[in-house]
Amino acid sequence: MTKTYSGFITIVGPTNAGKSTLLNQIMGRKVSIVSHKVQTTRTNFRAIKMVGNRQLIFTDTPGIFRPNRRLDRAMVGAVMDALADADAVLLIIDATKGITDTVRGIVDKIRDNKNLFVALNKTDAVKKGDLLPIAAELNEMANFREIFMISAMKNDGIAEMLDGLAAVMPESPYLFDAHDDVDIPDNLYLSELTREKIYRYIHQELPYHINVVTEHVDVDNEGVLDIYQKIVVASEAHKKIVVGRGGAQLKQIGVAARHDIQDQWGVNARLHLFVRVEENWEDMAENYTDQGLEFKK
Repeated sequence: MTKTYSGFITIVGPTNAGKSTLLNQIMGRKVSIVSHKVQTTRTNFRAIKMVGNRQLIFTDTPGIFRPNRRLDRAMVGAVMDALADADAVLLIIDATKGITDTVRGIVDKIRDNKNLFVALNKTDAVKKGDLLPIAAELNEMANFREIFMISAMKNDGIAEMLDGLAAVMPESPYLFDAHDDVDIPDNLYLSELTREKIYRYIHQELPYHINVVTEHVDVDNEGVLDIYQKIVVASEAHKKIVVGRGGAQLKQIGVAARHDIQDQWGVNARLHLFVRVEENWEDMAENYTDQGLEFKK
């Protein structure tokens, strides 16, 4: 009987280190939203990748940063919960920025895990001679099993990294079905795709004060999805920004999100967006549980 292996790998790193881009590359499709803005990923979710007879269960986490708001504290709390369950930890570092104070703080939090790995990302943008001092300093900071040199954007070094991670997975029955998959509720995934488009088209600080909730999804007789989502903002001023002059901004967001939903799911869809002002949405527990976060007072 063939042995099977299955384990959890928590992906951690500073904001904008490329965690979501890496996970999308591993899975060969979009499973985590990507933005040039920091703190894009809010929630933990799992992506299952098979490497031979070894099942790698990746947990994408919010970037670690200094928490101020209640939402921030919930996001950082989600990271710490994921670390507690990890069979391995993969630290993603932006090679163009090197070892920052944030990276040092993260290493202090994860150093006790027995299977620590580093992925130095964006190495295509750094001279090879500049990577060696970074690797040497990392090896002095903690007992890392391996440091991978990768470019998530260009899919360089990813296969070797997966092999290295697979090698330390514990012998176990498969914890999920034995095929590549993503463990994220459909409604949350739909909300995330729309939130990504808000980040893309709105450049003020507003994106950090919005939430997207998929309220319900209907299917008509021809199999077309009718998706109803509310975009929650904290003030009337924010609502005006999202809606735009004559509704142009909201229409642009909706069209882009609908196209992405259709591309990702291979379905026809109609997306109905409504903007609601809820001044204290960040203090409402239901806005955390929808995103898989724990409401922390």
